[in-house]
Amino acid sequence: MKKGAKTIMSTTLKSNSLTFFESIIMGIAGSAPGFSIAVAIAGLLATAGAVSPNALLVFAVPMLGIAVAYKGLNVKMTNAGAAYEWTKSVFGGFFGYFSGWALLIAAMVFMVTGSVPLGTATIDLFDPSLASNVVLTTFIGALWFVAIGAVLIAGIELTSKIQVVMSSIELLILFGISIAAFLHTSASGAVTHFSWSWFGFNYAPGTFAASSLVVVFLYWGWDVTCNLAEETKIDTPNAAGQGGFLSIFVTIASFVAFTLAALMMFTLAKSSSYSDNLIYHVAVAAGLGKAGGYAASLALILSSVATLETTMLQFSRTLFALVHAKTVTPVRTMYLLMAIGLVMIFVSSFMPSIATILGDSVSAIAVQVCYYYGLAGLVCAWVYRDSYKTSLWTFIHYAVYPFLSALALIILGLYALSTFNMTVKIVGIGGLLIGIIFYRPSGYGTLVADIMAEE
Repeated sequence: MKKGAKTIMSTTLKSNSLTFFESIIMGIAGSAPGFSIAVAIAGLLATAGAVSPNALLVFAVPMLGIAVAYKGLNVKMTNAGAAYEWTKSVFGGFFGYFSGWALLIAAMVFMVTGSVPLGTATIDLFDPSLASNVVLTTFIGALWFVAIGAVLIAGIELTSKIQVVMSSIELLILFGISIAAFLHTSASGAVTHFSWSWFGFNYAPGTFAASSLVVVFLYWGWDVTCNLAEETKIDTPNAAGQGGFLSIFVTIASFVAFTLAALMMFTLAKSSSYSDNLIYHVAVAAGLGKAGGYAASLALILSSVATLETTMLQFSRTLFALVHAKTVTPVRTMYLLMAIGLVMIFVSSFMPSIATILGDSVSAIAVQVCYYYGLAGLVCAWVYRDSYKTSLWTFIHYAVYPFLSALALIILGLYALSTFNMTVKIVGIGGLLIGIIFYRPSGYGTLVADIMAEE
C-alpha cells in the first residue's frame, strides 16, 4: 500500500454469519439446479443423447470424491481461500497460485454464462420474441449483474437471507413442475416411454469426454461453502464441508428428474434444442399453461441470481486482501470483479447467438474446474496419506477416493483439450496460461492486492 493510504486493513471475515442450513443452501445455489436445468441439460442431451441419465450419475462419483476432499481439508485448514490456500500450503505457491487463478477464470467466464440467461428469462416475462436479441439480452443481464454485486457489497448476512428465500422458491417450483411432468407422462402423455437403457453406457463414439465436461459444469459451484467457512457458525461440526457435500445430492435429484422428464416428453432432437429454458418447455408440455411458463421463468431468474451471487462470493473470498470496516466483506475485490464482469458481458454481446455464448463458456469453465478440483483432491490425498496407520476407513475415505477422483478429472481435462474449438481454447486454455503474467513467487494475488490498495 502507498504511504499515507487511508484504507483500513483486516485479515478476517465476519464469523458466525451462516448457519449449517444456510451453508447447504449456499451449496445448492452454487450448483444452481434451476439455471443448470434450464440452459445446460439441453446441451447434455445433445451430447450424450439417451444415456444422459447415466452421464449425470457416473460423473457425480468423482464430483462427490472432490466434495469429500473439501470436507476433509476444511477440517484441517479452514480458510476463505479454500482450494487455493490448501494447494499453496501443501504443494507450494506455484500450484496454489494456478489453482486460485483457475477458479478466478472460471468465475469470470461464468459472469457471462450466468448473466445472459437472466436477461433471457426477464425478457420472456414480457415479450419472448425478443429473447434472441443478443444485445438486449446481455444489456439486461448486465443490469442484473450490477444489482447482485450491490447486494453482496452490503454484507454476507443479507446475502445469505436472500439466498434462502430465492433457493426455497426455486426448489419448490422445480419440484412442482417435475411432479406435473411425471403425472402427465404416466397418463399416456409420454412421447417416449421410460427405459432402463438410459442408465447404460451406450455412448456414441467420441461423446463420452464431451458429456463429462457438461456434467462437470452442471455440478460445479457447491464448493463455495468452504470459501465461506470462516463466516459459518461452528455449532455444527465441519458445517461448511458437510454443507457442500450434502448439497450435491439435491442437485443430482433435480438434474436426473428433469432429464428423464425431457426424454419422455419430447423427441431427443427437440429436447436438445431447448437451451433457452428447458424448464419452461417441460412446464408447458405438462399442461401447466402460462402459469407454469411464468413459474419456469421465475425459477431461472432466481437460480441465475443465486448462482451469480455464489460465484462472485467465491471470487471475492479467494482474492480478498482488504476488508471494508463497516460491512466486513472484501468490498474492493467486488468492485474489481464487477468491472471485469461488465467488460466481459459487453464483449459477449458481439457473439452471434445466445446458444454460442452458453456452449463455448460451458466447455471453457469445465476445463478450469477439472484443474482446480483435481488439485484439491490430490492435496487431500497427500494430507491423509498416513491415515491408514490409525483408520483404514479414513484412509480410503480421505486419501484413496479423493485421489482417484482427482485423477479422473485431471485426465478428463487434458483429454478434452483436443476437442475444443478456437473460442474455447482462447478462453479456457489461454485464460489459464495468461496467469503467468500476474504470477509472483512471493505470493498469489500480490499484484492485484497492490493495485486495489492504492488510493
